[in-house]
Amino acid sequence: MRVSHLRAVSIYLASLLLAAGAAVIVHASASPSTAKPQAGASGYHVVNKFKLGGEGFWDYITLEPATHRLFISRGTHVMVVDPEKGTVLGDIPGMHRAHGIALVPEFNKGFVSDGNPGSVFIFDLTTLKVLDEVKTQPDCDGLIYDPGTKRIFTGNGDAKTATAIDAATGKVLGNVDLGGGPEFLQADGKGHLFVNLVDKSELVKVDANALKVEATWPLAPCESPSGLAIDAAHERLFVGCHNKYMAMVDGDSGKVLGTVPIGQGVDANRFDPGTGYAFASTGDGNITVAHEDSPDKMSAVDTVATQRGARTMEFDPVSHNLYTVTAEFGPAPAAQPGQRPPRPPMLPDSFTLLVLTR
Repeated sequence: MRVSHLRAVSIYLASLLLAAGAAVIVHASASPSTAKPQAGASGYHVVNKFKLGGEGFWDYITLEPATHRLFISRGTHVMVVDPEKGTVLGDIPGMHRAHGIALVPEFNKGFVSDGNPGSVFIFDLTTLKVLDEVKTQPDCDGLIYDPGTKRIFTGNGDAKTATAIDAATGKVLGNVDLGGGPEFLQADGKGHLFVNLVDKSELVKVDANALKVEATWPLAPCESPSGLAIDAAHERLFVGCHNKYMAMVDGDSGKVLGTVPIGQGVDANRFDPGTGYAFASTGDGNITVAHEDSPDKMSAVDTVATQRGARTMEFDPVSHNLYTVTAEFGPAPAAQPGQRPPRPPMLPDSFTLLVLTR
């Protein structure tokens, strides 16, 4: 989930140093409610912390609902974890800069984007053995599976493109010029791909079959969009913005329907269709919970404390649990003249999984 390596360092350091403010309700015009929020706060809280250890910084987290395995990208490898017991089940090595992970049980395959030089690793879901490496384009980062087209889509930051891969065969089907740097993607399963452009503060809608851009929309007041989630039933997008907003966007018209405030350093968004909750995880150690009161209205519910650095997130659509990861850090080295401050070092074996429940 990287804007670029240097920009990511800057965002990451800022997220460790700043604290989130209290959530305030900001929303669009009202319309009849289609879902009932839980009375009062969301009820989410950290119920378990499992120290997993291991090497490498992290990016995306992906859950396999049928087996409840968590797949966590760790730089040069992917860690496979049982989140109920906090045990490591396996490891997928061989990457250079692992980012996104998509799991496709119908083909018994998993896919991992590798930003350097730009490729997708394909592995066997049962054995975790790497089957193939498919070349994409530079800075291959965000990655999703679209069940509607049965295609894998990657966002290639430096190339400013999206690559489509046939999930069954692993064949590259083509690239889409997005007109800006993609950060994350979502598909509605009905033939549309949505991509947020972090450098343009825009949202792009793509024909997922024809591989052509249909529309490009400004996201103001959202700036530098990062995380992206979707309510596919209502064609609504939830965009995490680095100016500390989560925006709700109409996927048909591109209209920003409302915003809620979030913390500093957002890097993931999720939507739970079972509860109507939308989530934004931020590196300052918080998860903001909002509620989709109707297809045209979103309201803030509460802010749940996690741990500093816990900027990425996943949720379980069955249990409704949330998962996030972080580590403990030492002091950051001094910055060299004219350069951005380096990352603070991760303390050995301090990598930790946090489990949140209601």
